[in-house]
This record gives sequence, C-alpha cells and structure tokens, in this order.
Amino acid sequence: MSTENNTSMPTKYDPQTIEAGRYEWWLKGKYFEAQPESDKTPYTIVIPPPNVTGKLHLGHAWDTTLQDIMTRMKRMQGYDALWLPGMDHAGIATQARVEAKLREEGTTRYDLGREKFVEETWKWKDEYAGHIRAQWAKLGLGLDYTRERFTLDEGLSKAVQEVFVKLYNKGLIYRGEYIINWDPATKTAISDIEVIHKDIQGAFYHMRYPLADGTGSIEIATTRPETMLGDTAVAVHPEDERYKHLIGKTVKLPIVGREIPIIADDYVDMEFGSGAVKITPAHDPNDFEIGNRHNLPRVLVMNEDGSMNKLAGKYEGMDRFECRKEIVKDLQEMAVLFNIEEHNHSVGHSERSGAVVEPYLSTQWFVKMQPLANEAIKLQEAEDKVNFVPDRFEKTYLTWMENVHDWCISRQLWWGHRIPAWYHNETGEIHVGHEAPADSENWSQDNDVLDTWFSSALWPFSTMGWPDLDNEEFKRYYPTDALVTGYDIIFFWVSRMIFQGIEFTEQRPFKDVLIHGLVRAEDGRKMSKSLGNGVDPMDAIEKYGADALRYFLSTGSSPGQDLRYSTEKVEAIWNFANKIWNASRFALMNMDGMTYEEIDLTGEKSVADAWILTRLNETIDQVTKLADRYEFGEVGRALYNFIWDDFCDWYIEMAKLPLYGEDETAKKMTRSVLAYVLDNTMRLLHPFMPFITEEIWQNLPHEGESITIAAWPVADPDLTDKTRATDMKLLMDIIRAVRNIRAEVNTPLSKKVPLYISAKDDATVAVLEANRSYIERFCNPETLTLGNNITAPGKSMSAVVTGAELFLPLEGLLNIDEELARLTKELAKWQGEVKRVQGKLSNERFMSKAPEAVVAEERAKESDYLEKYAAVERRMQELKEI
Repeated sequence: MSTENNTSMPTKYDPQTIEAGRYEWWLKGKYFEAQPESDKTPYTIVIPPPNVTGKLHLGHAWDTTLQDIMTRMKRMQGYDALWLPGMDHAGIATQARVEAKLREEGTTRYDLGREKFVEETWKWKDEYAGHIRAQWAKLGLGLDYTRERFTLDEGLSKAVQEVFVKLYNKGLIYRGEYIINWDPATKTAISDIEVIHKDIQGAFYHMRYPLADGTGSIEIATTRPETMLGDTAVAVHPEDERYKHLIGKTVKLPIVGREIPIIADDYVDMEFGSGAVKITPAHDPNDFEIGNRHNLPRVLVMNEDGSMNKLAGKYEGMDRFECRKEIVKDLQEMAVLFNIEEHNHSVGHSERSGAVVEPYLSTQWFVKMQPLANEAIKLQEAEDKVNFVPDRFEKTYLTWMENVHDWCISRQLWWGHRIPAWYHNETGEIHVGHEAPADSENWSQDNDVLDTWFSSALWPFSTMGWPDLDNEEFKRYYPTDALVTGYDIIFFWVSRMIFQGIEFTEQRPFKDVLIHGLVRAEDGRKMSKSLGNGVDPMDAIEKYGADALRYFLSTGSSPGQDLRYSTEKVEAIWNFANKIWNASRFALMNMDGMTYEEIDLTGEKSVADAWILTRLNETIDQVTKLADRYEFGEVGRALYNFIWDDFCDWYIEMAKLPLYGEDETAKKMTRSVLAYVLDNTMRLLHPFMPFITEEIWQNLPHEGESITIAAWPVADPDLTDKTRATDMKLLMDIIRAVRNIRAEVNTPLSKKVPLYISAKDDATVAVLEANRSYIERFCNPETLTLGNNITAPGKSMSAVVTGAELFLPLEGLLNIDEELARLTKELAKWQGEVKRVQGKLSNERFMSKAPEAVVAEERAKESDYLEKYAAVERRMQELKEI
C-alpha cells in the first residue's frame, strides 16, 4: 500500500491525543502476533511475569520497555518475533492482599474455607490482570495476547506437576524436618533468598548456667534469650582446656529447670566469647546440625505466629519480643543474667512481609540443589552458555550457584500450586504423582503449596507447551533469545530458570540475559512507600506521554547500572518529541502532496542533501550495531544527536534555501530527501517512541499499513558521500565559528560585518565558492572574501577550523588583550590535543593492537591539531605586532 503525505498534523504536539486509540488499532491489525507458519527466523522473549497484585511500578515500565524495543526492532528486521505476555500468581503477596480485603469485610479465609477462598482469589486475579493489561497498553507494549499465560493456568499447572514428580522420582525433591526461614507474619516458610538482612541495634545477653552438681557454672551469651527455653545442651570445643573437665556433666536450665548435657563439638570457636555456646536445635540451623550429631532432642518453644507455645511455660501466648523483655527481667532477678552488651548485628527480615524471620523447626519439602547446580555451572563452560550482559554478572550468578543450599519449596498457603503428594490416613505412606491414588478416600493431600518461584522457574518452556516435546511452538520458539531482568532477581529467578531449563529441556532457556539496575529516586535513594518518593509510571504518561517516559527509561543508563528518575529529564524528552513533531510538520507542509513513488534521490544533490544522507547511513549502522549489543543508552545519544542537531538544527534550516527558491529541480530533490530521511528516521526511532513515530509515519509518503511492520532501515552505500559530507562539516564549522565570534563581542547576526576566509588550498577555496550561498545566508557578511594566503585585516577577530582560518574585522569592538587571552586558552587546548594523540601514536601497545583504520584516524587528527595549533600561534603573533 502506498500513501501520499498528509499535512493535517495538528500544530501542537499533544501526546495524549496521539496515543489515544493507537494501541487498539495495532491490536486490531494483529501486528504483534507471532507467525509460526511463516518461513521467518523466530525471535522469542517471554515477559518476566508481573505479580497479579496491583499496579506496575517504574521498574516494570523500564524492564518491559527494553523488551518492547528489542522485539519491535526484530519484527522490523524480518524476524518472526514472539513476545509472550503473562502474569505470576505471586502466592504470598496475593494471598496477603486478599486476606486483608477479607478482614476489611469482617471475615477470614478460615471462615470461607479453602475452596471458597481460592475462588475469591481468582476473582482478585481477574480484576487486577485487567489493570495490568491496561497499563501495558498505556506503555504501548507489542505483546502477543493470543499466547498470554498465567502461572496457575491449566497448562502451566501440568508442567509444574510434571517437574515435581520427576524431581521426586530422581531423589532431587525430598521431605524432612529441618530448620527453615519462617515468616511469622504470613505464617509460611520462605527461601534463603527471600530473606533480606538488615543491621539493627540488639544486644548480647551474658548468662551463667549453673552446673547441676552445684560445683559452679558455665558462661554463655545469646542475642535471642527467648530461645533458651528450648535449649537442649551447652557445647564446648573438645580441645578447650578450660572445659575438658566439664564435658559429660549437666547444667540446670534456668527458669525451665531441665537438666541438659555439656557436650564437645568441633563447631565451637574457642576464641569467641566464653568459648561455650547454648544449643537450641529447634531454633538455629547450626544448632540443628550439632543436635543431629549428638542425638539431642528438639524443643520448639514458639507457635507459627511468633508467639510462645505451651513449652515456654509461663510465657505461653506472649509475642516472642515481649517474651524477650520478660525473660531478661526474670533472669536478672535470678542473677543468671549478669551483663547486657549492646551489639549491632545483621538480622534477617522477610522480603515479603518485613517481619523478622525466625529460624524454625518445621517439616517441609526441599529441592536437593547440588546436582542441579553442578550442571548449571558446567553449562557456563560450554559454547552455548547463557550470555550475561554485562558479563560481570556471570560471576555473581556462578558464585551463588557454587555456594547454593537446598531450596525449601513448600509454603503454608492456600493460593498456589498444591503439592502433588498424598499421605495414607493410617500408615502415613507418601504417594507423589499427577493424581491421587485410586483409593483416594484413604489418602489426604498435602495442604501446602509450592513456592511461587518454583513455577516461575519453568516459565520459558512451560509457556511453550512443555512437557509436550512435540509441540510445534515449543520446537519453534524455545530456547528463547533473550531475557531482560533486574540484577536483584538473579538468584530468585534467573538461576532457577537456568538449572530447570537444563534439567528438563537439556538446553539453556535463553541465549542472552540483559541485566538492568533499579530505578532510584532523583537523590539516588531507593524508591519506597515509606519514603514517599515513588513515581507512578501512569502519572508520568498522563503528563508527558508514553514516548517520553519510554525514551528516558531505555536510554538513561548503561546495562547493569541503576537509573535515577528525573522529571526534568522526562520533560526534556517531551521537548525532543515536540522538536520532532514540529520538524515533521514543516517537512510535510513543504512536500507539495508528494507520494511515495515520487521520492527520487537519483539527481543532483546539494552538499546539505549529500551530507544528511551520509549521516543517516552512519546513524543507521551505528544504531543497529549498538542495539544488537544492548547499548540502548548509546543508541539514544546517537538518535538524539542525529535528529536534533543534524536534521532539525542544520538540514531543515539549509533545506529552506531550495524550498523557498526558484529552482524546481532543487526543490524536488530537497522534498525527496526530507521524505526519505524522515521515513527512515521514524523507523529507527519507532522501537523507542512507538506512538509519535506511527503518527508521523502515517502522514508521510510511505509504503505499508503500519510502521510496526515496516522494514528496519538499512544503509544504502550509494547514498554515502564522504567527500561532500566533509565539505558540509567545513561549512558548519565556519558558520559556528562566525556565530561564536559575534556572540563574544555582542554583535548580532543582523549586523553585517566583512568576513574573510583563508583556505588551506585551492580545492578548499573551490568548495567554499560552490557553497557561497550557505555562508552568505547563515553568516550574513557585509562582504565575503574567499581565497588562500589571505592576510588578516588590522584589528580583526579570528577562528581556526579544519581547512581554513576566518577573520572578522571588528574595529572598535575588538579588545586585543582579551583576544590574546582567548587565543592563549585555545592554543593550550590544541597543545593538549596534540600531546594526547602523539602519546597514543608513540604507545607501542596501541600501535601493535589497533586496526590500521584507527591508527590512520589518529594520524589524521594529529595533522589537523598541529595545523590548528600553528594557525592560532601565528594569529597571536600578528596581534602582538599591531
């Protein structure tokens, strides 16, 4: 389809008007849907599924914008791009939100029962999934909704069951009583990486436990005195001479009165504290291991909500921290506690609820990690490893894998994938399978659900039809091409997807992992509700438009680095979009109804035409290469410089000469160049700013239905003219220099001043003569004298550019001392450049390793800088002789 241009673009750039309805138009056109029947090369990204708990934040906006850029670009490059959307059921977070809602309604999940509660949670999911899709639409994300998935949908549930059963049958999933991280607020186990450690002010409580035979006491210290009620031993090092005589004796546990043994264990550090430690196997992971070695009983003194249980005696029912205060008071009165030493230490908090995590004895399900981790580590030595971008994060990943602990995967929740294990009501036998045993009336299913990350770890392949290995979509789109995510979930998610991908598909789940940082507040602090410094991306879109926010987020930092949100910078991007809009309107109003077929670049071109086409080719190559390396910050700079500086500030101004002139051939060429450059520029910019580019492109002479499926620009070597581009650079340098000189002496462009240009050779003079009209138009000289070996007129200001010297006689305005001071600074500048480039050229390592073209470029710079240095030095000498 060919379309002629439309000059009905509104005079004012209004993102809300432009963006309204466009997303629905894209969806109606099915432009984002994958094409599995095509012969195109597939390119796949699966969206990191957001939690179905509410609003998306700026981190989501950043993460998804990067993925949208990548898939839009690949689609335009002719790939069968699949960007698969979906959401995560987010067990703990969603259940907490729904329970809070029920409390507001005066009821609880226990009142409803499991089945009804799960029904209520599905209603929540349906409502908030709609909110998330609406936010995706506002951001303009090119998702294939025909393939949308949910971590609790039927297909993914089947995949989760399959993985659990297979790992169990291989002995890689087991059930046992261990010390786990317990969140008393949500009353569920959490994994090691869901524990956030914070430094808090606590204390060491020094106590003396009396020996049962009355012959003395032994000193111990603890930061959690409430757990002493569960002590079952005191341990010392077997080689500690201070305590050898006590090994085998017993102490009387204060308050409780229970006799507990003094044992010897190599774990004890003789140099730390008194060299004796209390052992509480049910409330400390290290004590648990010691207890196993010495066959100690496990006394659990807390309930699941963090309150003290009946084994805590008179403290039963107290909150653990209230119990701490009371027990300290009682121990002091008994003269058992003799010293409280202030102590700043790291304490684990639940990443979900913020509650202090309790090491807690509990029967849970675990994944045996070492065999899985070994395979994931081995993958990184292979050619088809997962490529981390930036590569420094590979070390972060490997370090965690090399030190991984078994993964506690059971959660005491109702919302999630229920563990496919059944217990015989009489014998206690365990059955693990896809379904209950045939005599199901004799069995009870495990009440717990799986950790949310267990299902998320399968996301790249479970969304593609696995475990059906013959599924055509699985065979076509897996492994995926890239994952985009933040460095904060490398352990939570990236690592788990890799080892599960290897275990169940024998392939890496994705080729590349692009790691970005966190979006921080303007002052560098983390955004949080408590600080009140968060920014809702929907508010930013409402004010500045999705394009401005997207461009800021995607180009504001380099891979792996944090991004500081700046309203001022988002506003600056809005100004950039406004500049693009106005430049496009100007071009369209001067195209005189040109159609796509009428664009013709085969005729004679002005130096400005040749230059902008050359710069366009350079920008196409630069943007494509940088984007392929995920250097979107550099892409942003390249596009900004080309569009704002080259196209808007220079070319459009120069295009006005032929457009407003009488030469019809020149006019037609300029219109063709404007149309061609704008078309290609909009396509380059489209992945970053989809709304404004589609709107402008639809108004331009174009071919096709939508810019979303237009071809990605490819540099046309026939339109590159390096010689004329260099000529244009000379003209630009001259115009800039003249304007700078006028500004320094406060002489407006409207005031005509003679201009002398002394070129380095006849060829340069010829270039200047051929383009005299540009110099006259943009420098506004009273007279223009071109030549070589021109002597500087009396009291004139000067400038040196590559290939020429300029002189502006400014009698009465020139202060010779000030001009000499200015030139002294300029001389120092060129001296520094000469020193830098000569340092490079004299560096043996650089000269031996640098490509020939790079060395040639540095030699050309040296020659240029030496010329400029000599010209400034010569001009200073002339001024001194006046």
